[in-house]
Amino acid sequence: MKVILEHLTKKFPSRNRKSKEEVIAVNDFNFEIPDGKLIGLLGPSGCGKSTTLNLICGLQMPTGGKILFGDDDVTNLPPENRGVGMVFQNYALYPHLTVEQNIIFPLQNLKGADKLTKEQMKQKAAEAARLVQIDHLMERKPNELSGGQQQRVAIARALVKIPRVLLLDEPLSNLDARLRLQTREEIRRIQQETKITTIFVTHDQEEAMSISDMIVVMKDGVVMQIGAPQDVYDDPTNLFVAKFLGTPPINVFEGEIKGGKLLIGGQEVLSVPGAADQEVYAGVRPEGFILDPEGPLSCRLNRVEVMGRDISVISQHDAAPGVMIRSIISAENQVDTTGAEVRFSLKPYKTHIFNKATEERVRFDIA
Repeated sequence: MKVILEHLTKKFPSRNRKSKEEVIAVNDFNFEIPDGKLIGLLGPSGCGKSTTLNLICGLQMPTGGKILFGDDDVTNLPPENRGVGMVFQNYALYPHLTVEQNIIFPLQNLKGADKLTKEQMKQKAAEAARLVQIDHLMERKPNELSGGQQQRVAIARALVKIPRVLLLDEPLSNLDARLRLQTREEIRRIQQETKITTIFVTHDQEEAMSISDMIVVMKDGVVMQIGAPQDVYDDPTNLFVAKFLGTPPINVFEGEIKGGKLLIGGQEVLSVPGAADQEVYAGVRPEGFILDPEGPLSCRLNRVEVMGRDISVISQHDAAPGVMIRSIISAENQVDTTGAEVRFSLKPYKTHIFNKATEERVRFDIA
């Protein structure tokens, strides 16, 4: 099911008695979510991603704009008539019901031509449980399950009605690191098997990038960038997106452009033809450094961390005050740890430049 958001806006009244200015949680959101894709809504806490999900679900009504499922305008429809499946952050399972009863619960509210017999409900619950691989746990209560198993019950309950759209609100935040990795892979498997259009909300950029077909990066209710995960990582539209995506994060230096050259600390470190003279921030991905004894970028060596196939060089530079520079290079390189400095050349396609005043991307020609 294709989902279209047209100028979607949500405002809340101010809680400040002195100021009556409204709080804009979602600001003029426009996006067409393709049928059968998994979309990640990504951003820091308070960016509006969960509010957007609640608007799509119908738990909140928009201040302005439209929500369409295919050709159907569902903007003013109640949640139960939208055909959505919702998985909440805290799972919201009924503690007094068994796994089977929790999964069946949404089917009990069907009326008219959609009403099912008990046997039909049991059959559908069994199919949903098999899909998420919990069919052997049907007689247990939620308090007898692990966090990952409870999460699967919540997903099965959302899937049992075969929703037009599946909505996941930070579904992995209560799980430990290993279980999060396993469960996100399961979510991707389930989505690919069912082909249900899925919207996945998270503040964890690694989660969003690993399983999403497309990601939407948000800040303060505004969409910063939309695209395939690798495209957004490789081609951020502004400094916020560049800093938000990437583990380890991008290294940011203060610098300037003069005569088609990028200067950091007064030293020419990279040719940037086509870019106008201006003060800038230079963002270099950790993998964008080349260990080079004659390299133009000189940093004060702090330490070297050996990570198997890679080496992480930790250093400092006056143009990045108070921040450690992390450069990831191949373990085949030999770093002289007895010296006080380490020198690098920069990969142009891993170096992103942003105007210092606006923090918008400054483009330059890459040969």
